[in-house]
Amino acid sequence: MEIYYIIIVAVLFLFAISDLIVGVSNDAVNFLNSALGSKAAPFKIVMLIAAMGIILGATFSNGMMEVARKGIFRPEMFFFGEIMIIFLAVMMTDVILLDVFNTLGMPTSTTVSIVFELLGAAVAVSIIKVTGLGEGMEGVSNYINSAKALAIISGILLSVVIAFTVGAVIQYIVRFVFTFDYAKTYKYFGAVWGGVAISAITYFILIKGAKGSSFLTPQSVLWIKENTAWILLFSFAGWSIILQLVMRIFRINILKIIVLIGTFALAMAFSGNDLVNFIGVPLAGLESFRAFASSTVSEPGLYSMEALTEPVQTPTIFLLIAGLVMVGTLWLSRKARSVTKTTLDLSRQDVGKERFESSAVARHLVGNAIGIANLFRIVLPKGTSQSIERRFNQRISKKRLKKEGLSFDLVRASVNLVVASVLVAFGTSLKLPLSTTYVTFMVAMGTSLADRAWGRESAVNRITGVVAVIGGWFLTAFSAFTVAFIVALIIHFGGMIAITLLIALAIFFLFKTHTLHRKKDEEEKILTQIETLKIKEDGITIVESCDITVITSLFTISKIYSNIILGFVNEKRKKLKKQIKEIGHLDVEIQSLKDDLHNALMGLREDDIETGHIYVQVLDALKELSNALDNMARPIYNHLNNYRPPLYPKQKNDLIEFNEQVSVFFNTALSILKNHRDDEIELFLKQRRGLVKRIKSLNKNQIKMIRREEMGTKISVLFLNTTSESKNLFLHAVNLVRAHRDFLRHSR
Repeated sequence: MEIYYIIIVAVLFLFAISDLIVGVSNDAVNFLNSALGSKAAPFKIVMLIAAMGIILGATFSNGMMEVARKGIFRPEMFFFGEIMIIFLAVMMTDVILLDVFNTLGMPTSTTVSIVFELLGAAVAVSIIKVTGLGEGMEGVSNYINSAKALAIISGILLSVVIAFTVGAVIQYIVRFVFTFDYAKTYKYFGAVWGGVAISAITYFILIKGAKGSSFLTPQSVLWIKENTAWILLFSFAGWSIILQLVMRIFRINILKIIVLIGTFALAMAFSGNDLVNFIGVPLAGLESFRAFASSTVSEPGLYSMEALTEPVQTPTIFLLIAGLVMVGTLWLSRKARSVTKTTLDLSRQDVGKERFESSAVARHLVGNAIGIANLFRIVLPKGTSQSIERRFNQRISKKRLKKEGLSFDLVRASVNLVVASVLVAFGTSLKLPLSTTYVTFMVAMGTSLADRAWGRESAVNRITGVVAVIGGWFLTAFSAFTVAFIVALIIHFGGMIAITLLIALAIFFLFKTHTLHRKKDEEEKILTQIETLKIKEDGITIVESCDITVITSLFTISKIYSNIILGFVNEKRKKLKKQIKEIGHLDVEIQSLKDDLHNALMGLREDDIETGHIYVQVLDALKELSNALDNMARPIYNHLNNYRPPLYPKQKNDLIEFNEQVSVFFNTALSILKNHRDDEIELFLKQRRGLVKRIKSLNKNQIKMIRREEMGTKISVLFLNTTSESKNLFLHAVNLVRAHRDFLRHSR
């Protein structure tokens, strides 16, 4: 029997390593997005500073480990065998759940997941116990630490509101002081802001967090507590003076220093608060096994787990090892960067392609916000309103952000990091497992709102994104509770066979999500390669990129067209479905170009209006080509998917022959584009006229056969639709080639 539980403990620690990996992939956004979004330092420097913060923060997390042991349920009410079921169910669920969210690129909460998994698994085992004892369901409350669980859940939800509000208020004040043209103002206020920021970080991380440290002695903690005021005073004065000297003597932008210190602090606060989410349960399982193994009780179902109610000092070596695994993941995980991208997209200062579409909730909120803003304009004196507007003038800032490729500036990045690290560290000092994801995400959203990043061009999309992420958090809670509940029941009734099957299922899920994420990465790379409209100083780069885009897109269009026709002729339903997906990808790529049109036009020469106008025509032609393909493919797929009659032999032969002629047409177009052979355009137009003439002949023959009732109605209508959309395709292909030629001529 002891071997059985040794295996379970080993499995718990294997899942702990996996959980650390998927957990950090999810939570990297918490401490990376501000430094990366503002480009405060090179990527490797930011990662190195975050890594040091993680390792140090891990040693401050000892006090949080009690949450896994007795924060959600009453361990003294369970026997050893039951506790191990709870812990195993939690870890299995956590790894799968977090990895799924990481794959989707959605920042979820490791804290919420672990809390609700513990709750779900504990409730499942409690129900089994009360049912076995013949008690009513009301007896379940005796096994759950309801007061503590409610406090934790309430704290998590309240932190969302507090983080958003505090982030917005602090950002508004700081922005009012610095303005968007902070290069002029930070030399006067930067050192003071740095002193305040670093002192606040020092207070909450060093002073409030000291009691959770695994290496500070009680005497050291007492000394820090007794000298708090002096530490803060010297910290503020010292850092203000140091930063002022650094700025004056070395001409270093001290806002970058504040951002990097904030990155270190938030990484440390994250590690100190969230490490329990990854290793708290396995460590509690190890302690449970040690207590059982050293007892005189030989039956796991009879040994009460009162030992978990006692405070336990986690060995520093365990915390350091966990910290090192987290650091390794931070450097190597591609999923970490996917999650980071979501937050940066929703908080960036400039407009462009939005990741989320609009929603009714977002439209309602924006409408109300506009009404309130209009009311303030009426109430506030005109002079006051104009003064505020001058302080929030973004014109200079937007040019700089686009030129340097930043999501937001250093002022906002510093506020994000300082506010988030202070809030998380404060929660840690109270032994409340706040969600660092909730806190940092909502602080970032609050500062975005205060910075007017959610203008009327993007507000609806950004708010939709925020609502989607928050909705994902609630889904996390529900999923975590439900899955952990079910897994605990399966383990209880299935024993080792069930555990083996669940482990195999978990491995399968991890493999599957890894494959999906890799595929998603490849699609992102294609999108990045095709997306030409980035802000550049040299207009020629835009022209060359446009050249590549048009050629690549037309090649894809010709290939899709041929596959649609052959799929129709040969009744290849799966092939047609794949082409519809390819058209969707093409449409997304073209739409991303149209959404980023502003940046492309800014990348051309200042006086080059005509080139910009022609470029719009190029994009319109590409969009129309994509639409024509979609209008052709979907009816054909629906026809085949409903198992309706196939093409008649005569129709098949006509389409095969026609497809060969179209291939020659597209090859001519590609030759013109690749080799810039304008002299071949007349041949190209002649081929188009020949194809249109051929379509006219095919349609007339089709109408004759319909009148003679030689063919069915549906297949005839579908044939005519195919030739009609082909005709549209040829028209827009000619427009594209002509616009591309004119674009190159005018841009030289």
